[in-house]
Amino acid sequence: MKAFIKPNELYRFFKDGMSILVGGFLTNGTPEILIDALKESGVTQLTIICNDGGFPDRGVGKLIANHQVKKLIASHIGTNPLIPGLIQAGELEVELVPQGTLIERIRAFAGGLGGILTPTGLKTLVEKDKRQIEVNGISYLLEEPLGADLAFVGGATCDDFGNVKYRQTMRNFNPIIAMAAPLTLCQAKKTTLIDPNDVVTHHALIDYIVLEEE
Repeated sequence: MKAFIKPNELYRFFKDGMSILVGGFLTNGTPEILIDALKESGVTQLTIICNDGGFPDRGVGKLIANHQVKKLIASHIGTNPLIPGLIQAGELEVELVPQGTLIERIRAFAGGLGGILTPTGLKTLVEKDKRQIEVNGISYLLEEPLGADLAFVGGATCDDFGNVKYRQTMRNFNPIIAMAAPLTLCQAKKTTLIDPNDVVTHHALIDYIVLEEE
């Protein structure tokens, strides 16, 4: 049986300066209960790796608004108007990564690979300080694997064993993120049974689950 825990039991997993992968796409599939617990813990100097900067009152944007994030690694930040001011004030570092490259870097970490080769970003600011490798006369950027200390997974339903499937488009990056950290926390709705053919993330990849209130 998987360990099901309460939100107030999450605090022991959080510490200043840690890196956290967060699932979701514009807060669709983002585990808000886990983010709220992280916000309430008061830890700071976090590195957050996710698709986007959320909104000031939703997703990882709540952590940014609370000045808990030191660095954000994401594909875009346009939905959070707080971010430009924090960058200009020197309070937040942002590393923008093309969306496909971002998830493939995370997948590479999960698979134990040394990185990926991609032409995306060549002759742009993305290529700065990155190694270029030529294969069959074509140049590629070497993008290094990207993992974290902790992974937050959402948009899920689970069974008693902790096997997980995802609710429609809430799936997005969550299954890959679930594999790219030594400790994975999942926010899910409980169901009595999941058909083995529908399992997306095996219970072995999930360490603890926080259940959503019915």
